[in-house]
Amino acid sequence: MVTDNNFLSIGEVLGLLLEEFPDVTISKIRFLESQGLIEPERTASGYRKFSRSEVERLKFILREQRENYLPLKIIRSKLESDTSDGMIRPYDDTSPHIERSQATNGGHPSARQNLSKAPDAPTRKTKKTDDTSSISRSELLQELDASDVVLKSLVANGLVKPRLVGDIEMFSPLDKEIVEIASRFIDKGIDVRHLKTWKHTAEREFGLFEQRIMPFLRQRNPAARQEAMELLRELTELADQLRSAFVTVAARGYDEGRTQ
Repeated sequence: MVTDNNFLSIGEVLGLLLEEFPDVTISKIRFLESQGLIEPERTASGYRKFSRSEVERLKFILREQRENYLPLKIIRSKLESDTSDGMIRPYDDTSPHIERSQATNGGHPSARQNLSKAPDAPTRKTKKTDDTSSISRSELLQELDASDVVLKSLVANGLVKPRLVGDIEMFSPLDKEIVEIASRFIDKGIDVRHLKTWKHTAEREFGLFEQRIMPFLRQRNPAARQEAMELLRELTELADQLRSAFVTVAARGYDEGRTQ
């Protein structure tokens, strides 16, 4: 039975998500429902009502999109087949297992609907979960001569997300690169909370690029995929150049000690 005590409205769910996912919208939540990744209950009058487990499932989906750049088809597959295998981070409070007790035939009921709707998207090689190229927390600190306090702050603020392999936190090569760069910023007096601005900007930037490459990926052929990846590389390089130019323009007034 759907009761106000047991379920949340879509507006209440949005309020819970905004702190961790500032870019999420009601339209985004409805889109994920339309793609079969979540399945909120409905009241007699047709209003969506979300159980706590459905909210946790939604958080997992959003984190996988944000942290691992996974396409919806892959996320759906993980939720359905329960093949997370180390993808859950020690600082996450969600898991793809949350709905398995309520699903039949080994998956969430909505995950079996319209599996072919979501097109393939690029798999970032740098995000591959390869333990042979990952290092433990102690190894990371030793190699970078970094501060454990700084590392904990970066993890707590979501700038890096270690994977849990047994009881050991493992950091990818990209995690290591982020820690190294972020540590330099912090040494120069830039606070961790300000570094999150770069992360959010990068995520929005990638979302724009994703809109450009998706038409190629929907063609589902190797030539189109290659063209999409080339376009993505070009857009990334252009973004780096434009960003650098904007910073140079902003700082121009201080060149050689002058101000404008």
